[in-house]
Amino acid sequence: METQIASLRKERKISQEELALAVGVTRQTITSIEIGKYTASLPLAFKIAYYFGLAIEDVFDFSKCIEEMEVDNG
Repeated sequence: METQIASLRKERKISQEELALAVGVTRQTITSIEIGKYTASLPLAFKIAYYFGLAIEDVFDFSKCIEEMEVDNG
């Protein structure tokens, strides 16, 4: 899943470590989410969005998930 986390962090001058501490995960988790190796749980996604003061849809791109659901549902 694609996210805006890296760009949001950079424009606000927030390190991966700072974000990780704020939302209760490790820096490695933030790295993995940013590069698409890990998909954040719904509670974590909400925490990250809340941290940035944004809606979850503004931080996480759900378009591929929606496309997959449409394909599965025929």
